[in-house]
Amino acid sequence: MKFGWFWGSVCLVLFSFSAQALSDHDYLPANTQFRDDIPSPSQVIGAPVGEWHVRHDQLVEYMRILAAKSDRVSILETGRTHENRPLLLLTFTAAKNQQNIESLREQHLSSFGQKRVADAPLILWMGYSVHGDESSGANAALLVAYYLAAAQGEVVQALLESNVVLMEPSINPDGLARFAQWANGNRGQQLVADPNHREHQQPWPSGRTNHYLFDLNRDWLLLTHPESQARIAQYHRWRPHVVTDFHEMGTNSSYFFQPGIASRNNPWTPARNTELTAELAKFHAAALDKTKQLYFTQEAYDDFYYGKGSTYPDAQGSIGILFEQASSRGHQQESINGVLNFSDTIQNQVTTSLSTFAGAQANKAALLAYPEQFTEQTNKLIKDDKIAGYLLSESKDATRFTQLKWILQQHNVKFNFLNKEVRVDDVIYQPLSSIFVPLAQRQYRLVKSFFSERQSFNDNSFYDVSSWNLPLAFNIQYSPVERKLWGRIPVNENSNSPINQITALSAKDDVYAYGFSWQDSMAPKLLYRLLAAGVQVKIAGSDFAATTDQGNISFSAGSVLIPLALKQPDNLVSLLSDGAAQSKIKVWPILSGLTAQGLDLGSRDMHALKTPQVLLVGGEGTSQYEVGEAWHYLDTVVAMPVTITDLARLSQIDLTRYSHIIWASGNYTDVPEKTVRTLDKWLSAGGVMIGQRTAAKWFADKDWLKASFISQEEIKRAFSSADLAYGDRDTLAAKQRIAGAVFDTQIDMSHPLTFGFPREHLPSFKNSTVIMRVPKTPFITVGRYTSKPLMSGYAADELQELISNSASVVAHSVGKGKVIAFVDDPNFRGYWRGTRRLLSNAIFMSNLINAPG
Repeated sequence: MKFGWFWGSVCLVLFSFSAQALSDHDYLPANTQFRDDIPSPSQVIGAPVGEWHVRHDQLVEYMRILAAKSDRVSILETGRTHENRPLLLLTFTAAKNQQNIESLREQHLSSFGQKRVADAPLILWMGYSVHGDESSGANAALLVAYYLAAAQGEVVQALLESNVVLMEPSINPDGLARFAQWANGNRGQQLVADPNHREHQQPWPSGRTNHYLFDLNRDWLLLTHPESQARIAQYHRWRPHVVTDFHEMGTNSSYFFQPGIASRNNPWTPARNTELTAELAKFHAAALDKTKQLYFTQEAYDDFYYGKGSTYPDAQGSIGILFEQASSRGHQQESINGVLNFSDTIQNQVTTSLSTFAGAQANKAALLAYPEQFTEQTNKLIKDDKIAGYLLSESKDATRFTQLKWILQQHNVKFNFLNKEVRVDDVIYQPLSSIFVPLAQRQYRLVKSFFSERQSFNDNSFYDVSSWNLPLAFNIQYSPVERKLWGRIPVNENSNSPINQITALSAKDDVYAYGFSWQDSMAPKLLYRLLAAGVQVKIAGSDFAATTDQGNISFSAGSVLIPLALKQPDNLVSLLSDGAAQSKIKVWPILSGLTAQGLDLGSRDMHALKTPQVLLVGGEGTSQYEVGEAWHYLDTVVAMPVTITDLARLSQIDLTRYSHIIWASGNYTDVPEKTVRTLDKWLSAGGVMIGQRTAAKWFADKDWLKASFISQEEIKRAFSSADLAYGDRDTLAAKQRIAGAVFDTQIDMSHPLTFGFPREHLPSFKNSTVIMRVPKTPFITVGRYTSKPLMSGYAADELQELISNSASVVAHSVGKGKVIAFVDDPNFRGYWRGTRRLLSNAIFMSNLINAPG
């Protein structure tokens, strides 16, 4: 083997470690010499790596010092987190390569997937600690960076002379900072390994998540957050050959590296990808064998969902590799395998980082050849595909459609615009509001996954979601276009859409009122902005057509009216002009209270609206993910300040200052009866309770919600366990859960909660087995699943039958108040843009609900 000498050299020097490292050098290959002019991590952070959990500011300081002192290192700030922490990408290569790094990158990018160049460099991307409380990765990054920047000898020289190593030392700085503060703040001079010790029991929210409590390892495709947006931009600037993703798992486990379960790989990922991953795995195994570490592979984890750090590269012609280290979740913790030291966890991450370098060098020819093989196979798939591409259209909500197109662009997915009207399957696609996404492009595999409606799989066990269909998530109408019809699709690369310029309003004596539509996704933001500024508004309970300076304009139910008959701020016109320009929503001057059709502007069905005061229940017992999703939507999209309080403090709060309380999934069985009585009184007096998933079930348990749910026992009884062997336990358990699939719901378009929605069919994302029966009471079922509800992803036939024709949204009056129940999470991962309007409607339109339960 050409690089056999390289691996042999690594074996000689790499694996002579003490059980618990006492200095930075103890983690690294024995007998390695380091440059004296480059400080080790401990010389900067003030203690050996692993003695304390490194803070993110210390990590940044050290990486910047390396870049300043080592000619092998350059550093780029790629963005900032929500908490304004820098996101860093370091480039390690020989000094001569650093001087020409941009040219080297461009040459690599232009040849990637084309005819390979024999002496081309490998691009290796090392990603650490996307989950902030899995901090062995970020701490290991200190040591790996030091090794690459300062180590001397032929091993590191061979690596850097002919290759480039990219490093994200901390993918989730905000979560890392949160966890480091907790672990360090609860560390004593005497380490406590007892799992019950406070250090090992994180409070709510955990350090796993980012600022808005999202799991960033699910956001590679969705790009909801700045951390993901920054890394995807850099990923496509480099298109690395290998991408590593360093994680932690339960304390009682050992060490995992891929390949995972082959039958659970994404079907669009080539088999050669798994083969090369297995070749690299031999080097990880050899390294961990040398240090007598327990490990496993080809079980537990899969490579299906393309939105994770180890799977997104698989759709791009790269090799993504997941590493999972048993977590000490602090500095030292007991496990079934003995006491696990934080330094032990760091050591394993360093070991497999270096074995990645060794394995990549040894398999360099194969890794360089793979992108070309990937491209050739992709081109064959394109040629054999009966579908030429997909037409998409959205005419009512320009913002939502723009956001979808932006996601496609960030992933380098090409799309075209229509020259003229096209009809496919009785759907008319207009040129000003439609695009065509062709399959004949480099991102073919990613596009196929974005539009997948697959419902049948070789293996029905899913570690994460089984569908992430993009147009279904955005509730965008789309149609596949067969290849035989491709020639009839008139497209060009330039948009025909006119630039949406919002003309500033001017004060005129003949204006009677102002109004705007509720159909655009930015309408809730504009409405809240006006309410917060003291503008008095009314909501239209049904359609009307009003007279404007451009003739009669139709306004659908939910439209917002600002009558000048009511006392308005002196700067009303300025407020409306600025808000319209920011939201890109047309605000119409209305010339008369007498309308051409529908409601007159003084109708009793024009409902006054007060500024909502929203309380979001969080803390121990609630889902940090769902709380974060609701907070993120209301805070960053609607621009509404939201009070978040811990569930345990609810009994101490004066609820009368709040108009709405939002309840995410959680365990509410221990809510004190006194608090329940207080909530009951608040609800009957006019409050609005909004609950999703298990919170909705709790509403029913307390008799606030007049609906019933199918129990877990009923769900289990739907599955036959006859003739099952002991080994079938996991298979049955997989069938009894919904990891994440898309279901078709039908909504009542006349109900206030559906105002602004374009169609009666609304794709909903479901990742639980919460099933609500349709209430017998009329007028309170807002949405229900269709008779054949599964649209994309996996759900067992038994579950589909139970979900069929069940309720998805129920809302009704309780005294003077309202209760609103969502069976699913309308803000799932900040990605399900098609349903999140349900939450803003539940806030702004709840006053219009008038149906007793």
